[in-house]
Amino acid sequence: MNPQFEALQNAILEGDVEATKESVQAALDAGLEPGAILADGMIAAMKEVGRLFEEGEYFVPEMLIAARAMQAGLGLLKPHLASSDVKSAGTVAIGTVKGDLHDIGKNLVALMLEGAGFEVKDLGVDVAPEKFVEAVRAGDVDIVALSALLTTTMASMKATIEAIQQAGLRDQVKIMVGGAPVTQEYAEQIGADGYSQDASRAVSLAQSLVG
Repeated sequence: MNPQFEALQNAILEGDVEATKESVQAALDAGLEPGAILADGMIAAMKEVGRLFEEGEYFVPEMLIAARAMQAGLGLLKPHLASSDVKSAGTVAIGTVKGDLHDIGKNLVALMLEGAGFEVKDLGVDVAPEKFVEAVRAGDVDIVALSALLTTTMASMKATIEAIQQAGLRDQVKIMVGGAPVTQEYAEQIGADGYSQDASRAVSLAQSLVG
């Protein structure tokens, strides 16, 4: 592996923001392809973060810290990606559903998706069904990702999917759901296309939905 990609991956795995930015800059200065820096440096590092999380070596704080470092590096890389025609993996409109103000899980999924090369439109928290409908109607959204952390707000997920259906937009997007109280059974019951129990699996789910 290119030593520069290795340095970048290590910086992200350690959650070192400054070292991540320096590694991205060094790779750009060395004339490495922006697309390769994203794929072989950042996406590879976030895959490893996902693996460590699934194996119980990393927990949510480590994932968040690594994802923040990755995002800092991505901030530097984005202008170069735009000019080098790197295709995005897809566009995801993500938000925590109406009535729910929790954002850590949603933010982590958004960061992990960005780390996997997706364009992410973060609609925030307490997002009304109409706002999700607007995001889909505006076009260029492949996936709608709904998050809920309270059993009382899970009903908002159902209401959001129904609103997208009533707007005649359901066949334009895939809908994925997640959050502590949400289950595979509930996802099927409300007509979602997929359910993920955590942020690292949300990435594989999103990839399979657009694939």
